[in-house]
Amino acid sequence: MLAATTQADEHLHSTFASRYTRSPVPRFHMPERSMPRDAAYQVIHDELMLDGNPRLNLASFVTTWMEPECDTLMMAAINKNYVDMDEYPVTTELQNRCINMIANLFHAPVGEEETAVGVGTVGSSEAIMLAGLAFKRRWQHKMRAQGKSTEKPNIVTGANVQVCWEKFARYFEVELKEVKLKEGYYILDPVQAVELVDENTICVAAILGSTLTGEFEDVKMLNDLLLKKNEETGWNTPIHVDAASGGFIAPFLYPDLEWDFRLPLVKSINVSGHKYGLVYAGVGWIVWRNKEDLPDDLVFHINYLGSDQPTFTLNFSKGSSQIIAQYYQFLRLGFEGYKNIIENCMENMKVLKKGIENTGRFNIVSKDIGVPLVAFSLKGGSKHTVFEIAENLRRFGWILPAYTMPADAQHIAVLRAVIREDFSYGLAKRLVEHIELVLKEMDALPGRAPHKKTERETQEEVFRYWKRLVDRKRSGNSLLPKFHIFLLLLLSPPSSPFPGSFI
Repeated sequence: MLAATTQADEHLHSTFASRYTRSPVPRFHMPERSMPRDAAYQVIHDELMLDGNPRLNLASFVTTWMEPECDTLMMAAINKNYVDMDEYPVTTELQNRCINMIANLFHAPVGEEETAVGVGTVGSSEAIMLAGLAFKRRWQHKMRAQGKSTEKPNIVTGANVQVCWEKFARYFEVELKEVKLKEGYYILDPVQAVELVDENTICVAAILGSTLTGEFEDVKMLNDLLLKKNEETGWNTPIHVDAASGGFIAPFLYPDLEWDFRLPLVKSINVSGHKYGLVYAGVGWIVWRNKEDLPDDLVFHINYLGSDQPTFTLNFSKGSSQIIAQYYQFLRLGFEGYKNIIENCMENMKVLKKGIENTGRFNIVSKDIGVPLVAFSLKGGSKHTVFEIAENLRRFGWILPAYTMPADAQHIAVLRAVIREDFSYGLAKRLVEHIELVLKEMDALPGRAPHKKTERETQEEVFRYWKRLVDRKRSGNSLLPKFHIFLLLLLSPPSSPFPGSFI
């Protein structure tokens, strides 16, 4: 499926590495001979210069800066394989401490002498897979005990869920029943969600911090409506909260908001340590309400690494560095430190939002309560598009995703800027200046007459935007990104051409 290469594409040519070697480096085959370490370093260093600046990448929620002391701790642990718990008992202890801190932060019913039930994962994607498997297995046990079929499990979500939920549904053969969106309301509607619940629903998934707009879904209303339906039907359908982005925001900014284990139907919660947990990618966490919510037959016991070790993961080997970094952040910052950082992010979000509003050219789609981000769409009548704006901002180094909403709001196209700890007041002001400059330059150009685009036209525009972006970054020499986009085009459902961010 890869396109043919030209002979010139088969080798890398590095400017400064020519001081060490004049021989071209093969691109797709292992070199026949070794090279000096400084030459290998320089070849790779030169090519990585084509990557974007992580601090200007406002598409990503992922942490891009940590303190030097934490960097040192991570490098000291980079050769530790976390799975070797018997060999690295202190690292295992630090993970357990993190799990208990998170469980208490989310109000899990853990007694003084009890240990919380949870595990560190490689991001929230693995955490969601594990949560989904636990729900599916519990549902299977219940249905078999009642002598009923286990052939058609389903999960109810909003159409705004992250792609990892679609992966779980496809990989583990669970139907995904999505509540469609509508203009002006881009999160799960609890009423419609509960209406979709049936006897085969293994859980309802709510999002605390939608990827599209940063909004928190109303988990409290969902819990109350589902309690009533469970009482009427006897199904006892549970809730999972995908708090990948909002789990390290809500406890510090909105302590009275009921979304976590204070609600009886919430049985598990995942959160991304590498987002507002302030750790480099990739670490996630999954915590269960109690032991009964994690079926024993999903837990493996291994003894060939030294002692009996219970494990429930999709990955086996993984690094210890991110777990140690998470513990460092908890210890270093404490509740006060996290609160101060998130409050600062919210203040910078308001600065950016006000600047964008003052241009008079955009509608703000995101809300003030939620994840610190600004999602905004062009006002009607514009002769240009958000995709053109995103592409022009790349000239200044800014990476802002432009995307269309999922069904049934796919006619709405927006830009989104995620505010992380390293996005300062000064950067917010500078971004607004560059947006204004881009708008001024675009206004001077001839534009297409505004018309209502068909769904196919919208798909083609999104595809052209991402293709130009990758072609320019790699100057047409890299085949993998092009293949990646081609694959995304093939796999994307017609009603939702591309996600807003692949991160």
